[in-house]
Amino acid sequence: MSRVYNFSAGPSCLPEDVLKECAAEMLDYQGTGQSVMEMSHRSKYYEPIIQDAEAMVRKLMKVPENYKILFVQGGGSTQFAMVAQNLGIKNKKAAYIETGVWAKKAAAEAKKLGVAVDVIASSKDKNYSYIPRVEKIEGDYDYAYICFNNTIMGTHYEYIPETGNIPLVADISSCVLSEELDVSKFGLLFAGAQKNLAPAGVTLVIIREDLICEPEACLPGTPTMLCYKTHADNDSMYNTPPCYTIYVLGKVLHWIEKNGGAAGINKLNVAKADYLYNYLDSNDGNFYHATAEKGSRSLMNVPFLTKYSTAETAAAAKKDEADLTDAEKAALAKEKEINAAFVKQAEAAGLINLKGHRLVGGMRASIYNAMTLDGVKALVEFMKKFAAANK
Repeated sequence: MSRVYNFSAGPSCLPEDVLKECAAEMLDYQGTGQSVMEMSHRSKYYEPIIQDAEAMVRKLMKVPENYKILFVQGGGSTQFAMVAQNLGIKNKKAAYIETGVWAKKAAAEAKKLGVAVDVIASSKDKNYSYIPRVEKIEGDYDYAYICFNNTIMGTHYEYIPETGNIPLVADISSCVLSEELDVSKFGLLFAGAQKNLAPAGVTLVIIREDLICEPEACLPGTPTMLCYKTHADNDSMYNTPPCYTIYVLGKVLHWIEKNGGAAGINKLNVAKADYLYNYLDSNDGNFYHATAEKGSRSLMNVPFLTKYSTAETAAAAKKDEADLTDAEKAALAKEKEINAAFVKQAEAAGLINLKGHRLVGGMRASIYNAMTLDGVKALVEFMKKFAAANK
C-alpha cells in the first residue's frame, strides 16, 4: 500500500526521511547491536541521544542560557497542573485567556489546585473562532497563561501579550517549531510532542531558571514527579524517560535544521496554509468556508464546513431532539450525510483523518510541519471534485 496523506490533529504524520532513518536503525543503532527501544537510559549509548536532542532544541529555538530544557511525561494535560503547582505559589492567582478547549481545561485544573483564576478575555461568544486582543496584562498574578495555537478551533496568536514582570506561560503543542518564536518573552513554554516533534510520549518544557522553585515551595501536596526542579536537577532522567520518543524527536529536529530551521519550515507552512485558505475563501466559498476568522487563523489546523453547515444547523444541534422542527431535522440529517460522505470518499482517495472535532463540526485538516505542499494540493483537488458533485 502506498503512503497516505495523514491530516490527523495528533498523533500526526512524521517526516518520511525520519521514519526511514528510524527503520534502518531499528535492530542496530550505530553498531551497538540493539535498538534504542532496548537501551538503558543510563548507558553510554543513550546519553548522547538525549543530550543532542536538548542541544538541538536550544539551537533551533534560540533558547537563552538562563532557560532549562526539560523532557517530561504526561502530555500537555499534565502541564495544566504542573504550571499551577510550580508557578502559582506566591499570590496563588493567575490570569488566563480562554480561546478554546485546552485553555479552558488548563484554567479548570489550576482552580482545582486552589489557584484563583481570572479569565481576563474569552472568545467563547463566537465559539472560539478568533483570538481576543489583549495587548497588556497587569495585576498581582503569579503568571499569565495562553494557548498559542488552538488545535480544535484552528486559531493562533498573531501577537504576544505584554506581561511585564508577570511570567507568560504558553501551550505551543500544536505549533512548536512551525515558526520562529522569541523564547525570552515567555517564562515557560510547553509542547506535547505528537503534533510537530515526535510520536506521543514526551513533552518539551522550556522554563526560565528563576521560575524553578524548590519542591517545598510548590503548592502543598505536589508529587515529586510534578516538580520542575526534579527534572531540571536530573537532566530529565530522574526516572526512565520516554527514550525512543526522544530519539525520534532528535531526528525530527535535525530534519527541521536541514529544511532551513524554524524560518525555513515557516515559509513552507505559510505556502501550505495560503493554498488551502485561498481555496476556502474563493468562489467555492459558497460550498466550503473556514471557521476561524481572518487575523486569527492557524497555519497548522484548518477546520472548515460545507454549505450544509450553517448557523441555523449549529443552533439546532444544541437543541433536544424533541424540540427540533421538521426543517431542522432535515437540515441536520443532510449535514451529517455530506460530512460523512466527504470523510469516507477522502479516505478512499488517500486523504485520511479529516473528520472535524465535534465542537466545530465539518472537517479539519491538520497540516503540521511534516505535511507536504503536495498533500495540501491533493486535498484541495479532492475538495473541488466533491463540491462539484454535491452542489
